Amino acid sequence: MKKYILGIFAVAVVASCVSKQERAMKSADKNLILKTANENFAKKKWKNALALYDRLPNLVAGTDDAPNVVFNSAYANYYDKNFRLAGNQFKNFAISFPQDKRKEEASYMSALCYYEGSMDYNLDQSTTQSAINELQDFLNNYPNSERSKNINTLVDELSYKLEFKAYENARQYFKMGEYKAANTALENVLDDFPSTKLRPKIYDYIVKSRYELATKSVYDLKDERIESALAFTRQVEKEMPNTDVAKTALDIRQKLEKEKKDFVVVKKQTEARIAALTERQKKQVAQAAEKNKTEQQMKDQIDAEKKAMQIQRDSAALQTPPPAATFKIQR
Repeated sequence: MKKYILGIFAVAVVASCVSKQERAMKSADKNLILKTANENFAKKKWKNALALYDRLPNLVAGTDDAPNVVFNSAYANYYDKNFRLAGNQFKNFAISFPQDKRKEEASYMSALCYYEGSMDYNLDQSTTQSAINELQDFLNNYPNSERSKNINTLVDELSYKLEFKAYENARQYFKMGEYKAANTALENVLDDFPSTKLRPKIYDYIVKSRYELATKSVYDLKDERIESALAFTRQVEKEMPNTDVAKTALDIRQKLEKEKKDFVVVKKQTEARIAALTERQKKQVAQAAEKNKTEQQMKDQIDAEKKAMQIQRDSAALQTPPPAATFKIQR
């Protein structure tokens, strides 16, 4: 019987709440809507509170209730995980009510909403960059605020997300065998984030990329790429002694030294073949030139003989007298 009574009471309470929410939603009474919205807010019924707060801006415009409606609506959206909307509302609050004592809190919450709205590293990071900018703006505007104490931590966290995305993108080039692109992309990460915590991993992939690039290089670039890879292994050992990446660099340097020696042999053999081929080509060119010279001499001799013969014929024609005159006998 007791359970039955409690059940009826619970149903009655729910029915009362529902009917009150419905009455407020259908009502044009500002006070009823505001009261019900605030009750829902206090009970953490964010969606119900937001449904009513959305009806209030025009009703409370220019009144003392206006700041509270905007402020509570922003928090309700924040707790309901509508971070982008909440961030805009907090920012608008700080701009619209500059004299309100909650302006600093609203500015902080706006920045925090941007932070919460930052996407995972493998997605578009424009929201992350926006969040960093908002947090930095708060730090600049309120450097002595108690709320500023954790700002640098949040900025570092977001910056690491950007670093990691750039690092992962560069690492994909390595996985695809695009070693030149991987090396360039990894160096860009170091340029863009000089204080990155990922430096050991980046160095490791740069060493491996340069090794692969050197060993698989075309002939004309092989010397240069071997020397570049060797130089970087020394840099790694100097900057990060007694680390795993330094051990990897040492191992790769030993392989590169062997590759360099082998290439010296290959280069000598190649140069010898090139020299022999060049000599053969010179001989062939000389022979062709000699042949052309001989042919030209023969042609010139034939032309000279023809010319001499023509001169003789012309001379004979001049020396031969014309025939005697003849008379025709008339019949």
